[in-house]
Amino acid sequence: MTESCAGRCQIETGSRRRAGPWFPEPVRPEFQRRSLRSCGGQRHFAAGAGQQDNGIVSNDFEPSAVRHRLKAVFAGHGGANCACGMLKGAGHQAWLVGGAVRDALLGRDVDDIDIATDAGPWQVQALADRAGFRTLLDGYSFGTVRVIIRGRSIEVTSFRRDLGGDGRRPEVRFSISMEEDASRRDFTINALYADDDGNLRDPLGALDDLKNRRVRFVGRPEERIEEDYLRILRFFRFHAHYSDTADSMDAQALEAIQKHANGLRKISKERVGTEIMKLLTAPSPSFSLRQMRIAGVLRLVMPGARTEAVAELERLEAQTGIRPDAERRLAAIGPVDPMASLRVSRGSASRVAKLRAQAFRDTGAAELGYRLGEADAVDICLLRSTLTGVPVVPGFRGDIEHAARQKFPVSAGDLMGSLRGKELGDRLRLLEQRWIDSGFVLTKATLLS
Repeated sequence: MTESCAGRCQIETGSRRRAGPWFPEPVRPEFQRRSLRSCGGQRHFAAGAGQQDNGIVSNDFEPSAVRHRLKAVFAGHGGANCACGMLKGAGHQAWLVGGAVRDALLGRDVDDIDIATDAGPWQVQALADRAGFRTLLDGYSFGTVRVIIRGRSIEVTSFRRDLGGDGRRPEVRFSISMEEDASRRDFTINALYADDDGNLRDPLGALDDLKNRRVRFVGRPEERIEEDYLRILRFFRFHAHYSDTADSMDAQALEAIQKHANGLRKISKERVGTEIMKLLTAPSPSFSLRQMRIAGVLRLVMPGARTEAVAELERLEAQTGIRPDAERRLAAIGPVDPMASLRVSRGSASRVAKLRAQAFRDTGAAELGYRLGEADAVDICLLRSTLTGVPVVPGFRGDIEHAARQKFPVSAGDLMGSLRGKELGDRLRLLEQRWIDSGFVLTKATLLS
């Protein structure tokens, strides 16, 4: 039969599938030689799903519900179906992997699609070109080809195995084994695979960790950390997002982190900043931040940081029904220069500085909403309460929303007949403040009378 993807991808499958090993003309022969060395020089194509017994999920995890959630990922992302069809139609394996599987099993929204395959990157590129899909090759040397299908990017990555690393990026070789690919991943909960029919494969027995909200390194924590020291920060981030924050962290992981914390000095501040901002979007990052301080990690990535206020800010957010915001929480951590310590964007650094400065002023909620907009005003009120102990006023969000919609009724043209220059500016500011203090009710006529 023939599977069509928006009229652009015609893949032969079923009884007419191409038999035996097949390689398209390599786009980059050097990577083919590298891959064949890593596979012992053998050109091998796995038979696909369902032909191996190891790693099959047991029935105690409601397999029908699991399959339904995994199939829903493919149903909601037609490009994933097409990418899998493209690979399987050429005799390759195609597995959804990592965050998409993890989040689908937890019932969370799935955004990014990553597919693992036994095809080499040159083969993926050739298949995509043949199907008429645009490809991006920025991750080619690591085995990743980004395939653009229906306007969305899908990362297709060859099975890999790690050969060590310099602490910044692991050195990898391509593989044909899912088990090898799973063994080189950072955490067990990221080593779950699913096919386009919703069948789950768990080569490391990681499902139990996901069910029990445990974050554990794959294999020996020291080895995983030495391959890429950024995994120290990823451990705390994943704990904040996926673990029971009242539960203790993995003791072996914490021991390895304390031993190798200084390795974070090798990691660029941009990469560190990205991880910290992702950590701060978790529902409750304060437990992870405390453990980072105890492990000696926090002083390395954010010297002078004080994280005690984050727990109070979390409480206020929950009390007021306001979603977590990384910049608001970073402002609560201070005093930290986000540009110097984390190299966040200039926009984020500027907003963090503004939020923290305004939190220590006595500007009312309504005036903040009018002058700074709803989002900044809400964040400043929460920060003020967190950092100074001044309670938020009941109904403050309604006051801010109302104020943010107001427009000052007087313009410079209304005063130019009698005033010029500085006197004009001073008079405008005075009238505007009177109007704000009135609750935005004074009319233009009243203000000018």
